[in-house]
Amino acid sequence: MGSLDDRELVFATYLAPCIAPVYEFVATTVGEKLDRPTRLIVGESFDQVRNAEVDFAFLCGLPYVRLKRENPEAVEAIAAPIIQGERYEKRPVYFSDVIVPARSPAAAFEDLRGRSWAYNEPDSHSGYLITLSTLVEMDETPQFFERWEMTGFHQESIRLVAADRIEGSAVDSQVLGIELRDHPELAGRIRVIGTLGPSTIQPLVATAAVPPGLRHEVIEIIAGLGSIESERRSLSAGMVDRFVAIDDSAYGDIRSKLKAVEEAGYLQA
Repeated sequence: MGSLDDRELVFATYLAPCIAPVYEFVATTVGEKLDRPTRLIVGESFDQVRNAEVDFAFLCGLPYVRLKRENPEAVEAIAAPIIQGERYEKRPVYFSDVIVPARSPAAAFEDLRGRSWAYNEPDSHSGYLITLSTLVEMDETPQFFERWEMTGFHQESIRLVAADRIEGSAVDSQVLGIELRDHPELAGRIRVIGTLGPSTIQPLVATAAVPPGLRHEVIEIIAGLGSIESERRSLSAGMVDRFVAIDDSAYGDIRSKLKAVEEAGYLQA
């Protein structure tokens, strides 16, 4: 292994594949600015973050707060995107849009009682935790839905709803925006009947493998992206306006939802 100053920096993404081109751009640009090799991989296990087998990770807020709770030194939130669009108010937030098939009679989340529900995975805040926390707030249980179906990705949840095979789902609003932009035929097959959130958006985290000085350099590089047209085009592939520096205090909203759901007994602590 090389020295800390010249070894390859490994970025991992644990997020939706449709946003991967932005993460690839970020990793490549960091390498160019630091004059050192970088590589983006698809994360296979959170142990890669936990054990500092990767240097940086694009991580959902739910596993981030869990990893931080488990070992505060293991991860540090350092940056997060601002998504394009007025609804985001130039803040590092996103939403979980509640979608149903276009012909569904449902007009609100409450109308989905006894229906089938798709979620991407149990480590997702936008697709899973926020749904459970909404049920807690409604004084309901997970049995509110007749059936839960794990799909693996938000894109698959969207397609199952569009095909009228599932009666509802909460999907990451950034992912939904990209999918409707790139696959406009989906627009006429689904309806948004509600919105959960906003929630603090998924962070880029540094692992324990990254010394403080390097963390600071990477934050400066990423927060500066978007100053030229070519960078703006690359960010727009994922509907990202820019990145901003962020820290752990921004994720209190997700912590509070996780606590409420755990106290209700809907998740293992």
